[in-house]
Amino acid sequence: MDILSLLETYSYVMAYDVQVYQRWADGFYVKIKLRLSDGSELHAREYIDANERNYAFHWQTADKQLISRWDNAPHHRTIATFPHHRHKPEGIVESSDITLDSVLNLIQKQVGGER
Repeated sequence: MDILSLLETYSYVMAYDVQVYQRWADGFYVKIKLRLSDGSELHAREYIDANERNYAFHWQTADKQLISRWDNAPHHRTIATFPHHRHKPEGIVESSDITLDSVLNLIQKQVGGER
């Protein structure tokens, strides 16, 4: 699983739990919970097949307060980057199509650690 190899490259990822992993000929579904060095958690979910990609990367503090969530659920139609958007404590903002690797890079800038 390439995702596990990716997670191993980030020194601030202290542990992870693969909650679901399903693979088929033209795609996969994965759900992973990561514990980070500052005590925060990242809940990553991604579904990919030949016709679509759905994702949600939810980052929260140790006491379950939202830090940020990136997703492409089609429910914020007024956002210019629809369906891609980011939830922050202050509200919903624009976001681009983002990958787990990109999210981990963004988090690394705030949490610290090396790759």
